[in-house]
Amino acid sequence: MIRLVRGTVLARGKDYLIVDMGSSTGGLGLKVFAPEPTLAQFNSGIVVTLHTYLQVREDALTLYGFAEEDELGMFELLLTVSGVGPKVALSILSTLSPDALRLALANDEPAIVARAPGVGKRTAQKIVLDLKDKVGGSMTGIEALAMSSDADSQVIEALTGLGYSVVEAQRAVQKLPKDLVGVEERLRYALSQFGG
Repeated sequence: MIRLVRGTVLARGKDYLIVDMGSSTGGLGLKVFAPEPTLAQFNSGIVVTLHTYLQVREDALTLYGFAEEDELGMFELLLTVSGVGPKVALSILSTLSPDALRLALANDEPAIVARAPGVGKRTAQKIVLDLKDKVGGSMTGIEALAMSSDADSQVIEALTGLGYSVVEAQRAVQKLPKDLVGVEERLRYALSQFGG
């Protein structure tokens, strides 16, 4: 099984990277599907290291890659839920960070999981039901996330109301400094990120 890919990004598509494995492999280029946060980090010419999952099917070999090992772990955990395939798992991780997903699972909040494109209410409920007892992680990280989650969801709601996508809003919230506490202050900072 291929667990790690290291090479130079040749191209970036809507939901994938083409990674050149170098001359030692005879010029092999791999198409690696990835979530939004991973795609956003890499442009052509950048050397990347991706933690990968190889899906083997009768008619295809499909490679999924993640910048962080934690993302790969959550991807594999999502795949254990009946009815959740790689595309749905990738959509969830494009919308929610692993910590945000853990928080949604721990707090029994399928509506947060259902924000991901292609994830219906029933699927989100099944994911929460199946995984809420399986998610690990330090409680201090979850507690810190819980303290800001209400403000974060208000900021995300405000940003989507202004026309930004859920993915863009989530990404902006993930970049907020920890010392910002008020919703207005957090929203102002998030908007400044879009303004350049």
